[in-house]
Amino acid sequence: MRAVAFGFKQPAAFQYDHAHQEKKKCEAPPINFFHSRNHVYIYKGESSPNAGVYLKLLRQRVLPANRRLVLKRVLVAPLNWGLGHATRCIPLIRELECLGAQVFLASDGVALHLLRAEFPHLTAFELPSYRIRYQTTNMIRNIGPQLPRILWAVRREQWETARLVLAHGIQGVLSDNRYGCFSRRAHCVLLSHQLHLRIPGIGLSWPANGVLRLALSKFDALWVPDVAEAPGLSGQLSHGAPVHPVTHYAGILTRMRAYECEPGYDVAVVLSGPEPQRSILEQRLLEQAISMPHKFIFVQGQTQAKKHYYAADNVEVVSYLTSRDLNDVLMASKVVVSRSGYSSVMDLAGLGKKAILIPTPGQTEQEYLADFLARQQLFVAQRQDAIDLDAGIRQLSRTTGLRAGAYPADAFKPLLRAWLDGLAPAPEQKA
Repeated sequence: MRAVAFGFKQPAAFQYDHAHQEKKKCEAPPINFFHSRNHVYIYKGESSPNAGVYLKLLRQRVLPANRRLVLKRVLVAPLNWGLGHATRCIPLIRELECLGAQVFLASDGVALHLLRAEFPHLTAFELPSYRIRYQTTNMIRNIGPQLPRILWAVRREQWETARLVLAHGIQGVLSDNRYGCFSRRAHCVLLSHQLHLRIPGIGLSWPANGVLRLALSKFDALWVPDVAEAPGLSGQLSHGAPVHPVTHYAGILTRMRAYECEPGYDVAVVLSGPEPQRSILEQRLLEQAISMPHKFIFVQGQTQAKKHYYAADNVEVVSYLTSRDLNDVLMASKVVVSRSGYSSVMDLAGLGKKAILIPTPGQTEQEYLADFLARQQLFVAQRQDAIDLDAGIRQLSRTTGLRAGAYPADAFKPLLRAWLDGLAPAPEQKA
């Protein structure tokens, strides 16, 4: 398609080859547009479909000359608890841009670093950090002493969210497990698969789930990244008695796609999660990988700085990879080793790869998921204190894995479009 783009600062020309998904380099203005036979498209930033369609006007419709183009503004705020919450927001952010929203990002720590690396053109804000650490294998002992600090962080992020909504005219908030990211001035959605907490003992489980329902009630809607039909991918975590009057099952959220790829690695190890358990797992897996005849690549999940080196002739190590590079690496690997976090499970569903799942000690949700999926002979599950990579790789022959495409990765799009269309428009300003 040949088009000429016009911007507020200077005109620019570009040419995009849709057949080969390639764009010739050009200097793009802040806002530009091109027209095809039937429609006018307006973009912000670079002139490519990935930049996001900001408005689609019918050929017969024109904007009043005295009106300024006003875009729906959305804040996306994933929890910084490993990288999973941030990575599963990536397809939502991409689709929001394509639908014409002006997207703002908010998080902290490694999650914020990842979002800035994936979307350097978007405005990103830092939220208060929960500073979660998993020192022991007991969930109560891990979370109990940190609970006052977590609750204070939730309260502070509520104040910060209210400030951002007011200061930037934000109309919609998508919060991934950040229970303080809501405002009465915006339509707020909580994205979560943990509708029923796995807490040891009925004496703690009942009050903990009561507090969860109270936290959910602060949001206008609850979106669950799973299919509605039980047991789905998440089993009892997402299915059971309703916990919110406006609950939508959005389907899986994954940035990964399956495609043909030449084999490059035998095993890809993808690390994530809270410290010090992430480092402990990395060290234990490295010790075994170095002595094995297989070719490994370790993705450390550390987004603060880019590192790339070889721990041994057969073990390549990178600190982190962007979505596209990670997708390439995983498709070029025969086996994946990762935590059993739900975002990792959704990525495996998108890839159709066999995997060894190792839950973070003390995270009952991950322990449940690993056992739930292993019982169906979909994956191999091992505990961190009893890792045996060689035995796990041999056991994979008795598993089926998840077939790529069994869970559609774009089922969320109609829900997201309807939500965005329903947001109250910001007041138009006169030019």
